[in-house]
Amino acid sequence: MSDNAVVRRDAGDGIEVFTLRRAPANALGLPIIDGMNAALDASEAKVVVVSSEIPGFFAAGADIKHMSAIDAKSFTEYGDRLRGVLDRLASADRISIAAVDGLALGGGLELAMACTLRVGSSSAKFGLPEVKLGLIPGAGGTQRLPRLVGRGRALDIMLTARQVPAEEAHAIGLIDRLVAAGTAEKAALELGRELARLSLPAQQAVIRTVDAAFDLPLEQGFRFEVAQEQELFESGEAREGITAFLEKRPPDFA
Repeated sequence: MSDNAVVRRDAGDGIEVFTLRRAPANALGLPIIDGMNAALDASEAKVVVVSSEIPGFFAAGADIKHMSAIDAKSFTEYGDRLRGVLDRLASADRISIAAVDGLALGGGLELAMACTLRVGSSSAKFGLPEVKLGLIPGAGGTQRLPRLVGRGRALDIMLTARQVPAEEAHAIGLIDRLVAAGTAEKAALELGRELARLSLPAQQAVIRTVDAAFDLPLEQGFRFEVAQEQELFESGEAREGITAFLEKRPPDFA
């Protein structure tokens, strides 16, 4: 265990858990940003689960008290630091899973969306209420949300600043798995252990090719897929996977 005042890192079974613990609502201020960066620096796991120990909250958003006391230059610096840690989490060098019980609002939802997958409990609620502050979601929310739920639904969520209940979030693709109240972390850990047994290079290639589907014309996407497949065969873990299949044994992926 690596203990930080606001982000605790626990390792085991090939996965790590980053637990947010900044009372009262896990506001994503500099302490959590620094704690997340420290946890990512130390992380060696193939799969990371991001969770919370604050009852009722995954993360309630950006640090509004901090924003109220800074000038334009400091606001830019704060935004850059928040976007930077979320971009690190979103990078394809690991699989990340957000385990959401309670509220994931503003920057908290942006944190969840930066993860590869999202497990939400039936008590979770999601929203991007920045228009109430005269702002927009500025840590990737306007870009990641439409990719998950489509343009119209994303506009509805952001323009109204409403909170989306867990059942709706699952139905529209904002979260990937819906579980009973209070069990999001347990379910995310089970999913994480399942993912950690598989080939990380192949999983990374899946993420890259799926993301390319949103950015490339179809024919270019096909060619990118072929190149990724060839690279896995030549220098990834495909040979071990194929050999293990033929030998009727579990593959020994790194």
